[in-house]
Amino acid sequence: MTLVSSRAPRPAVQIARPAVSAISLIFLLSVLTVVLFIAVRGPLKDDIAWLLYVARRWMAGRELYIDVVEVNPPLIIWISAIPLGLARWLGVGAGSAAMPFFAALVLGCAWWTAMLLRERGGIFATWMPVFAAIGAVLLILPAADLGQREHLLTAAFLPYLVLFARSLDRPPHRAVSLSSVATLLFAGVLAGLGCALKPRYAAVFAVLECLALTRGLRPWRIMPLSAFAALAVYAGLVAIVCPAYLRNAVPMALALYGATDVPFFTLLSDSTLLLSGLAATSGLLWLRRHRLREDSLMAVLATFAAAATVVCFLDGKDWYYHRLPATIATVLALLTWIAAEPMPWRRWSQWPSAVACLAVAVFVASSIQRLEPEAAGAVMPRQTAVDRLEQIIHAEHARTYVAFSEWIALGFPVVNETGVTWASRFDSMWALKGEAWRAGFDPSATREWPVARWVTHDFIAGCPDIAVVDTRETMKYIDVLSAADPAFARVWSRYRPIVSFDGLVVYRRRSAGCLDSWAAAKDRPSIAAR
Repeated sequence: MTLVSSRAPRPAVQIARPAVSAISLIFLLSVLTVVLFIAVRGPLKDDIAWLLYVARRWMAGRELYIDVVEVNPPLIIWISAIPLGLARWLGVGAGSAAMPFFAALVLGCAWWTAMLLRERGGIFATWMPVFAAIGAVLLILPAADLGQREHLLTAAFLPYLVLFARSLDRPPHRAVSLSSVATLLFAGVLAGLGCALKPRYAAVFAVLECLALTRGLRPWRIMPLSAFAALAVYAGLVAIVCPAYLRNAVPMALALYGATDVPFFTLLSDSTLLLSGLAATSGLLWLRRHRLREDSLMAVLATFAAAATVVCFLDGKDWYYHRLPATIATVLALLTWIAAEPMPWRRWSQWPSAVACLAVAVFVASSIQRLEPEAAGAVMPRQTAVDRLEQIIHAEHARTYVAFSEWIALGFPVVNETGVTWASRFDSMWALKGEAWRAGFDPSATREWPVARWVTHDFIAGCPDIAVVDTRETMKYIDVLSAADPAFARVWSRYRPIVSFDGLVVYRRRSAGCLDSWAAAKDRPSIAAR
């Protein structure tokens, strides 16, 4: 008699799932460890260092957009105050708290996105590999720009995009449960807050709603309405709590920020990889339209990427992190294709999957290449211009400091790391350059935005011990400021150069004080009084 086991053999796919989940978790933890090691060991990104400084000044009682000038909406400053509080509570540096905090935010969004995708079943049924893939993309692609506004808003948009794609698959009038309503509501609010970090991304909502109309969906749905409500409440809060943002920062940005724009063809050249990836995504989606298992999800990601690319070009800046939303969405769309499209056996039909894999590999390789200098500096610290400035400030026992340069890094993270007082309301000389740029076609602009006089009065009132002049730039800062205010020239005569390197000249104040420093501090012109 043959004995037959009553236990049926377990399918191989079920046996493999725990192993795949374990490998995925190890992979994600490895990526997180490397990225955080580089981010914490290396110097803070200049923009993030500045925002942490602004948040610290705000927490100390300074008035935003008056005592310290920032053109970004206040939400990112309020968010930056959280890791400052954590750093104070834990007794660590601001960077040691800020970078893990930002990583936790994006990974939290990645986890929720994976949970929402699991409800779709199929390739997303096992959530850990999906979470690991999304989390790795959100950690690797930003390279050295972890925690930038564009990075955070992209992570905040992901749950919205997944639920939006689900709405395209379902009948327009299908009933939803109470828990589903809460999910839609929270996803809409989160996406609205993400958009609040950079309000021009409201255009993305408009483009997505155009896609929804093509599928027969009406605009008065829970998610877009909650996103709009979140933006409206935030705008009202800003008008009440930070009226100086609307009164000062927005007009200043519109008037002067165009000086940092680059030509369209420069943007086009710098965005070659992104545009190529977006073209490949669109081509693959068209090739398998109506046959791809996850065509709605891929279409939503591609639409978001295209809209974000347009926003990037409207910004007019060639900074890499401005391309992050479009880049991340494009890579996630390509990964969706790779996961959803089964590998064909016929060689002639394997090329679409090969294109998708190659595109993802190129994006990842490019980001790793951007991260390599930061990684090398974290493993084996090297002497940089910023490091030398910090050493000089410590050696000279300086208490106040300023840098005449458009390069923010000469001020931040130098101020963050040394604890000196920054003798300016601006993060750099971008506004001074903007004043000169605007005066070229509108001479009356200097009366409305007398940035040179603001800078000179801040300098005299702050009386910095150390001042750095960047001679690599075309603008002759000392000549421009001396012409704007003769008092600046008299005070500047008290400074002497002590060292120069890498196109930077470091000056030390010789005498005990600045000319008319008390009067300058008393009569300091305010942006609010312009």
